[in-house]
Amino acid sequence: MSAFSLQDDEDTFKILIATDIHLGYLEKDPVRGNDTFVTFNEILEHAQKNEVDFVLLGGDLFHDNKPSRKTIHTCLESLRKYCMGDRPVHFEILSDQAVNFQFSKFPWVNYQDGNLNISMPIFSIHGNHDDPTGTDALCALDILSCAGLLNHFGRSTSVEKIDISPILLRKGRTKIALYGLGSIPDERLYRMFVNKQVTMLRPKEDEDSWFNLFVIHQNRSKHGATNYIPEQFLDDFINLVVWGHEHECKITPAQNEQQHFYVTQPGSSVVTSLSPGEAVKKHVGLLHVKGKKMKMQKIALETVRTFYMEDVVLADHPELFNPDNPKVTQAVQAFCMEKVEMMLDNAERERLGNPRQPEKPLIRLRVDYTGGFEPFIIHRFSQKYMDRVANPKDIIHFFRHREQKEKNDNDLNFGKLFSRPTEVTLRVEDLVKQYFQTAEKKVQLSLLTERGMGEAVQEFVDKEEKDAIEELVKFQLEKTQRFLKERHIDAEEEKIDEEVRKFRESRRKNTEEEDEEVREAMTRARAHRSKDVVLDSASSDEELMDTEMKASGDSDDDIPTTLSRGRGRGRARGARGQNSAARGSSRRGRGNTSQGSSTSSRTYKSVPDKNLSIMDAFKSLKQEPSQNASKFFSEDIMDDELDLEEAPIRLSSKANQRFSAASSFSKRGSQSQMSRGVDFESDEDDPFKNTATSRRNK
Repeated sequence: MSAFSLQDDEDTFKILIATDIHLGYLEKDPVRGNDTFVTFNEILEHAQKNEVDFVLLGGDLFHDNKPSRKTIHTCLESLRKYCMGDRPVHFEILSDQAVNFQFSKFPWVNYQDGNLNISMPIFSIHGNHDDPTGTDALCALDILSCAGLLNHFGRSTSVEKIDISPILLRKGRTKIALYGLGSIPDERLYRMFVNKQVTMLRPKEDEDSWFNLFVIHQNRSKHGATNYIPEQFLDDFINLVVWGHEHECKITPAQNEQQHFYVTQPGSSVVTSLSPGEAVKKHVGLLHVKGKKMKMQKIALETVRTFYMEDVVLADHPELFNPDNPKVTQAVQAFCMEKVEMMLDNAERERLGNPRQPEKPLIRLRVDYTGGFEPFIIHRFSQKYMDRVANPKDIIHFFRHREQKEKNDNDLNFGKLFSRPTEVTLRVEDLVKQYFQTAEKKVQLSLLTERGMGEAVQEFVDKEEKDAIEELVKFQLEKTQRFLKERHIDAEEEKIDEEVRKFRESRRKNTEEEDEEVREAMTRARAHRSKDVVLDSASSDEELMDTEMKASGDSDDDIPTTLSRGRGRGRARGARGQNSAARGSSRRGRGNTSQGSSTSSRTYKSVPDKNLSIMDAFKSLKQEPSQNASKFFSEDIMDDELDLEEAPIRLSSKANQRFSAASSFSKRGSQSQMSRGVDFESDEDDPFKNTATSRRNK
């Protein structure tokens, strides 16, 4: 009898697995605006119909870091509809939940909350689209977690060391150790793996009896030297890895030949880019786990908008197209129209078989016009399909294949080996680095580093941290000034420039220290934004108070005209009765109050309001008395950073003390060699049968 002939017995876990749902993608589009919400409801329908024990999400539940009210509301509506009910939950948690959910205000799983009635728990890590940001490092998943509709786990804030504590689950005689790691910048995580700063904790007792399930959200395919996470970095005691972030659906688990664990890549549930990987049929997975055996059942998503894509190389059709023909452009346009009609016919046949699919499909025709051809006007071509496709403006994509020049006959021309161009995604930090490295010498950076500036620009673009660049510049200026003062450099421009260059080169080599600089600058920027919000709120309250005072006969005659002329932010920051100098010191919420610098927990007096060159700033330091110099370089700014670093370390040590008996853990280094004995079974042709037996014999 098959191990899964009784799939609903008391020892079998049933888990619905999905990743990259991207709620809110193109929500303002009149045609595609509801696609993500409809498919999310279908995923929860499958989970409810199959009566799964829980749903496991691999990151990027939301498409935007700051989802709109519509997106949040629709998500809450779906979770409340499908996740709440009277059906009992049949598994228990053995690990210390205060460690598993240490960043939550309610550090316990939601179905054990006496005030909630959860019938289908959801466990999720965060992705790179919905990662924690802001002063309190919150993300949209924290809102759902606080509402009791989702369990957010796998979060780490340390840049020095990561200890991954699993959630220990037990159902009957089956035990699962659920590991999770939310999205971290790939370069940083790559470096931490290389430096052995990532540790996965394991139960001390019966560690070989646990089914180890790991959820990760990183680049799986190589996008650069360190801009991905190789599978070989992961520990070999893992049984199954659920890999998020990659959108191509590869739901059938594939075995890693070196580590011998299996990797499943569910892919996205919505088309977010018109690329070949997105054209693959979308699925979610129904995972059955019993003991150390598993089976993955593919479930096709029926509400996903169909997407057809095809490539055309005009040079491959010399019998149809001649570049010298004056009417070749009209011939190419007719040829492309015929291709689009064929794809529309295929989409219509597929939709008739499933009425739940949207009517208008996504169509993409990529045309390589290398060889002397000219592209036709896409706008006129798109107008013919306005009512038939969901992306009329993006139907045709013209590109020209670039061939590498051969140095000699013996060298291989790799440009000719590929008939299709590879799409490269440019990152902001790479563009910044490339710009400053290729710029003229007079505009190159002499104080800042390209890496730090690139990170700041990335924060400004992706997370809308408007003060990120400014704070990074000021922070690095402070640090350089402090370095020069400690070395007692004479106020000669040549010596100062030489020391600045040496200091900059030392910082460029120390990447960890540079990461700390960026973190501190981002913390400052978030603190300023938080203060701005408070001041905005205070200004509104002050306006209301002024109105009430005027109604009761009070007057503002004693307030200077410069203050009574404007309301809002100027009033809140200047405060009532302050002179212009006092108002200037409190600009942007950074200055000291009338009580002096001693009342402020963090001081930024070391940075002048106006932009000073390093020479001017250094000269101003030389003029300061030694007593004032100690105040000038107040170390209060480091307090918040120390607090942030101590919190996860303290909790990690507490976790090691709490994990006793079945919930205690032991550290295992990376690449530990041991046999696991995992069986994989599937309803389809299974290429993985009997692999567990062979590994045990091995």
